[in-house]
Amino acid sequence: MGHRLISYERDVPLGIDVGGSGIKGAPVDLSTGQFAADRLRIETPQPSTPAAVTEVIAQIVEHFEDQIRGEAIGITLPAVVTHGVVRTAANIDSGWIGMAAEEMLSSKLGHPVTVVNDADAAGVGELHYGAARDHEGLVLVSTLGTGIGSALLNEGALVPNTELGHLEIDGHDAEHKAADSARDREDLSWEKWAERLQRYYSHVEDLLWPDLIVVGGGVSKKSEKFLPLLHLRAPIVAAQLENAAGIVGAAWLADARSQAAKK
Repeated sequence: MGHRLISYERDVPLGIDVGGSGIKGAPVDLSTGQFAADRLRIETPQPSTPAAVTEVIAQIVEHFEDQIRGEAIGITLPAVVTHGVVRTAANIDSGWIGMAAEEMLSSKLGHPVTVVNDADAAGVGELHYGAARDHEGLVLVSTLGTGIGSALLNEGALVPNTELGHLEIDGHDAEHKAADSARDREDLSWEKWAERLQRYYSHVEDLLWPDLIVVGGGVSKKSEKFLPLLHLRAPIVAAQLENAAGIVGAAWLADARSQAAKK
């Protein structure tokens, strides 16, 4: 895919979203939350070791180097990330566990790098440019897919690595029963699946009392089939950024950190 060049007053940050099947990246115009060039996607190498994934990330950075130059890069991983260190691995090689990913990637790429959990990045994207834009309360962004990802945002600040899909409910890991993969695996009707989602979101709501719940993941494109079946205290709405959310949120977080460091 060719990339569409747009002129900006300053260089723009790059967001890269590392997934189990594909690694996607694009520079992001943070004034609008739109890509500043066509997204580049490269298949995730198998096995998805740190060395192999880093080589793909480097290709994406090189592709957009003229637009980002010295600007920050935000990179998502399907993992818990604390202080730049990877603590878990989901849909990515276990060799990432214990890796000081921010330090390693910053050195390799020659840019300041922020590494963040993929659901957290999607949540930040929705907060600033999507369904939770300018919301001042407590927002839960929940992604329904192979598992259940979660991002918790309080007064515009991210509470990282919440992992709410792994709550134990009725003796089961919640995502095993309520993720979109469970609907597919068990061939559940929308109504039957909504019953499980009702149980899950009611439990989360009793623990956290969010002011707004935003539901993302690929199934959010069919939100009209299941969101109206849910009855919660908080409004529950579909995410707006779809597959762009991780890239946009990662770029926003990287830029925010870079700008804070310059002050």
